[in-house]
Amino acid sequence: MRRHLLILPLVAMLSACIDIPQAQAPHRQTVRQSTTAFSPRPEFRQCLSELGAQQATFTPLPDQYFGAGCSTVNAVRLSSLHGDSASLSLTNLGPVTCDMASTFAAWARYGVDRAAEQILGSRLVRIETFGSYNCRNVAGTSRRSGHATANAIDVSAFVLADGRRISVLDGWDHGTRAERQFLRIVHASACKRFGTTLGPDYNAAHTNHFHLEDDGGSYCR
Repeated sequence: MRRHLLILPLVAMLSACIDIPQAQAPHRQTVRQSTTAFSPRPEFRQCLSELGAQQATFTPLPDQYFGAGCSTVNAVRLSSLHGDSASLSLTNLGPVTCDMASTFAAWARYGVDRAAEQILGSRLVRIETFGSYNCRNVAGTSRRSGHATANAIDVSAFVLADGRRISVLDGWDHGTRAERQFLRIVHASACKRFGTTLGPDYNAAHTNHFHLEDDGGSYCR
C-alpha cells in the first residue's frame, strides 16, 4: 500500500471532525409508494421511517428471491439523498437494502458533503455509482458478493456544486493534493460506518471505485 506521509495526518484529523451529525429541524418524510401492494415487516417499517427522517427520497420494494443465494429483501430504490443544505442526486443505483441505504445516506451527508465543503470549498451535488444489486460472486471465489443481496454499493465519483467531478480512478493517486485528501477522508469516514470498505489500495479490481458493504464486519482497506 502506498503511503502518503504528508496527507495521512491531515486525513486522520479532518475525518475525526467532519463526520459529526448536527441537530436538524423536524422535516416531512419523502416516500414514493411502490406500485406493488405489500405489507412490510415491522423492522422494515422502522427502517423506512428512519430513512425518511434522513430526507432521502426512495421507493420501498417488495421482497424478491431469485434463487442461487440472490435476493432483494427489505429493499428500497433510492432516488436522492440530502446533504446539510441541498438534495444529492445518485446515478446507476438499483435495489439496496434499507439498512444499507440508511448508512449510505448518513455517510453521504456527514462524511462526504462536509468533507467536500471543508477541503474542496464546494458542496456535494451528486454521487456516481457502478450500482448496487448484482447476482454474482466475489471475484475469484465461489462466495456470493454483498451485491447479490443488495447490501453493497460501488461508488465511483463525486460531483460538486462548482462543476468539478472527483473520480476514484483519477483522483486517488493523480488528483490534486486537495482531491487526494478528500478521497482519503471520505474513505476513512466510510470505514467508520460500513462493515467492509474497499478502495484502490485493496486490489486492482477496486482501482476505480469504493466498495461499501453493510455486512457487520470490520474490514477497511
